[in-house]
Amino acid sequence: MGRSQAIGRGFDPRFGPEADDAGCTILHVDMDAFFASVEVRRRPELRGRPVVVGGAGPRGVVSSASYEARRYGVRSAMPGARARALCPQAIFLPPDFSAYTEASRAVMAIFRDVTPLVEPLSLDEAFLDVAGAQRLLGRPAGIARAIRERVLAEQRLTCSVGVASSKFVAKLGSTRAKPDGMIVVPADQVLDFLHPLPVDALWGVGEKAAEHLHRLGLKTVGDLAGAPLRMLRGSLGEASAAHLHELSWGRDSRRVVAEHEEKSIGAEMTYDIDVTDPATIQRSLLALAEKVGARLRAGGHVGRTVAIKIRMEDFRTVSRSRTLPSSTDVTREIFETVWALFRVLAPAEPIRLVGVRVEGLAPAATTPRQLTLGEPEHGWRDAEAAADAVAARFGRSIVGPASLLGRTDLRRTENHPHSTVVPLSDPPTPS
Repeated sequence: MGRSQAIGRGFDPRFGPEADDAGCTILHVDMDAFFASVEVRRRPELRGRPVVVGGAGPRGVVSSASYEARRYGVRSAMPGARARALCPQAIFLPPDFSAYTEASRAVMAIFRDVTPLVEPLSLDEAFLDVAGAQRLLGRPAGIARAIRERVLAEQRLTCSVGVASSKFVAKLGSTRAKPDGMIVVPADQVLDFLHPLPVDALWGVGEKAAEHLHRLGLKTVGDLAGAPLRMLRGSLGEASAAHLHELSWGRDSRRVVAEHEEKSIGAEMTYDIDVTDPATIQRSLLALAEKVGARLRAGGHVGRTVAIKIRMEDFRTVSRSRTLPSSTDVTREIFETVWALFRVLAPAEPIRLVGVRVEGLAPAATTPRQLTLGEPEHGWRDAEAAADAVAARFGRSIVGPASLLGRTDLRRTENHPHSTVVPLSDPPTPS
């Protein structure tokens, strides 16, 4: 993409959070000064001070700079010596990529609670396609607002969001919204947003290309859009000229592409202390089944084969699976299946890890499910779909199985201590 500093900042009411978002189903979410913000989160005494990640050694390069440091001209990829000369009072910290990766995973998990169509570009930014999420979560701008609120509440980090009808414009929007802001570019005002920008804001325009365009008298994106294509070809070449001409008119047909097509969906949990108590394992399997079920529903998948994985204290691993009469995405059915498999296995040795997986995935929309005799028309599936909508907006700690409410240690499916089991709640009564 072009240089982000070329894109102007500041509020324009035409592109504010309340602008018309009809057809603007592409979101670009960009974390604000991500590495530096993660460091400030764990060192609150640094809040409000210029913080630079990286760049400490004689050949060091700046990886991230807080906005307090950026006011002095410090930028990512700048030599550390230059950053120190610009801002001698800055606090320089070595990068901790394990911490940044962990924070990134947590943020991306929030995105995937909203839509399975998440395309990460790096640890700190991603495209989201929220077209399919509108039925449950409302309009795109409202979804973007809810994402920003969740990231702040759950991760104590801020992000900026661009809401638009294409990936290119959404990314420009998030850059202009920084820091900690949101911009909506209405589908019928894309050119009003785009054409006043400098040409080096365009994807693919670096310093050399910008020099060529400036020599042609093309300063803004609007100038480039009005230039004859043959003139651009003569200066930039066939491919670059066609690419930039299309972008200058806001034309970008690329879709949001998730990382990979999943053939199975699963989750695992490793105990801090090896476990023998069946009640503890029962609760763990329920938490894992809840996570797997939510991922299936978010991705629009169902699966017929449910599997359990158990690793003993000596690292011996046992797996068992069962193929169901029909495909499912219902947490309750997944849990009942893995609990039945566990009871058949009845391991006597202490357990260090348990896992739940659903395999044989198929699109839910093309896989009809026949009700069994006596099964209510509305029940667990409807209750869990409603819980998904609440979780996407407020987080999974708000709603879920009664025996897991308040147990964030289990529901994150991270390492956890022993616990006692609460009897599982009965199925919801159909109305």
